[in-house]
Amino acid sequence: MDNRAEIRDFLATRRAKLTPEQVGLPAGGRRRVPGLRREEVAVLAGVSTDWYIRLEKGHISGVSDDVLDAVARALQLTDAEREHLFNLARTAKPARTPRRRAKAQIPASVQRVLDSMTGTAAFVRNGRLDILASNQLGRALYAPVLDNPDHRGNIARFDFLDPRAGDYYPDFDGALAVAVALLRAEAGRNPDDPDLTALVGELATHSESFRTRWAAHDVRIHRGGVKTFHHPVVGYIELAYDSMELVAAPGLVLTAYTAEPATPSADALALLATWAATEHQATEKTTHEQPN
Repeated sequence: MDNRAEIRDFLATRRAKLTPEQVGLPAGGRRRVPGLRREEVAVLAGVSTDWYIRLEKGHISGVSDDVLDAVARALQLTDAEREHLFNLARTAKPARTPRRRAKAQIPASVQRVLDSMTGTAAFVRNGRLDILASNQLGRALYAPVLDNPDHRGNIARFDFLDPRAGDYYPDFDGALAVAVALLRAEAGRNPDDPDLTALVGELATHSESFRTRWAAHDVRIHRGGVKTFHHPVVGYIELAYDSMELVAAPGLVLTAYTAEPATPSADALALLATWAATEHQATEKTTHEQPN
């Protein structure tokens, strides 16, 4: 991905979201484009206009952390957006030899941890939203994502390319926004990942909705919250999720879904666990009955 273009578009879209009133500046006359002017951002950040214009053109390599912090404050960046800006600055620095990322491996101990979480739907994903490992309940919860080989276990492919996604997510627009924001953040961390580039190209080719959201340059940190599903087996279910990075496997994230006790969603999750166990037993029986 073109790092300079990423920096330019990211800063420009953040600038366009702010009004002079939001940052304590007079509104002034009529504006041709929404948001702050470059010179206003420069004043707020305490740098020259020429310097900021150069920065917004993508010349970010070698810029100090203090200056990046000043720009982040001027643009009122969220924690996720600030992290993204610093990632863009880091990846702009020329490297003597391109780094090849080894394919992520799931430690056997992590799979044991997943399998031990019998009342929790859990899975491990990478930054491209590929589900790499899960427990039985996690597979059941994300069955619509995992049951189609064309998706290759990728949540974003399901979200944008599978017509069932609109039914699976009660807040469909919110789910799409989160998926794109997570992919955009991953692009800032690993712009040279060929698998990520291929995924973005595939989604942009086949989904206008993805193209529109990708152009917004929104990023997000996905650590915890509440998510709703309309599952084909148990219907509506509301679950709390907690996501944590795996120190033993850099780049991988474990996400666990739990239900508030004594609620309809807790009953639905328990029913889904029973269904998953029944399906697993049926599969095992079929496998064992097949002739050698």
